[in-house]
Amino acid sequence: MTSASETTTAAASGTWKLGDLTVNRLGFGAMRLTGSEPFGDGIPSDRGRSIAVLRRAVELGVNHIDTAAFYFSRLRSANELINSALGGPYPDDLVITTKVWPGRDASGEWGFATPAGLRGQVEENLRQLGRDHLDVVNLRFPPKLNGRSVAEYFGALADLRTAGLIRHLGVSNVTPAHLAEAQAIAPVVCVQNAFGIGSPTEDHDFLRSCGQQGIAFVPFFAIAGAGREAGPGTGTGTAEGDPVLAVARAHDATPAQIRLAWTLQLGPHVLAIPGTGNPEHLVANVAAGALRLSADELALLNDVRR
Repeated sequence: MTSASETTTAAASGTWKLGDLTVNRLGFGAMRLTGSEPFGDGIPSDRGRSIAVLRRAVELGVNHIDTAAFYFSRLRSANELINSALGGPYPDDLVITTKVWPGRDASGEWGFATPAGLRGQVEENLRQLGRDHLDVVNLRFPPKLNGRSVAEYFGALADLRTAGLIRHLGVSNVTPAHLAEAQAIAPVVCVQNAFGIGSPTEDHDFLRSCGQQGIAFVPFFAIAGAGREAGPGTGTGTAEGDPVLAVARAHDATPAQIRLAWTLQLGPHVLAIPGTGNPEHLVANVAAGALRLSADELALLNDVRR
């Protein structure tokens, strides 16, 4: 990208409404702010740099940040960094989305909350973020539900929404059947699923179905692709494949930027939440919201298979 990327803001990506909350479609994921191993004993992030990235993101028009209380490494907490960087007070238009059901104890061990335990997870996010309500809370489904109903869990979050602790509800890591079950209990404003270039046909069908229902579709791992946790924004690596590299060269862009641009062009209801702890990658990610791919380029990328 040219130096013009330095002045491109998230507004170039367009907007969507999460319930009554308007966000720019190019947002920010907070997981990688905590260090080289967001859930382990890797190198902790530089706290000042992470705070600077968050503040720069807001300067660049990002007003949708995705986080979770379980985003912490040995010395860093994503929620604490967000609170320190942007709280006191938060920008009026900033929408913070978090997720519950999985959780980690103080030693980092994973577990899933009971329906009654979801309130504690919500309150933990409130304390860490320094807020009296959460804008959007996603119920993050376990990898394998084995046909088990989620009504009791989503119903518990719906009760917290009624109580004023949560403004809007979403679901994550779900199937169309899961979404339908949740919708029968309370309105769902977003679906957050793993998705990117090379995703199977049924995932594309689900994305389109969400749009038809007015529900935001928010992919995670949209940049990393098959490599998933690989660092975003670098424009290197073999996982991108030749078609992505070819389109990137044609636009003088990185493969990461092409993946983001492709994601956003799948529909006006599709949001992007690329995460990074690198200020330069942040600028590049935001600039991707202004990229427009041709119909031929979109078709080429749609044919990529993992």
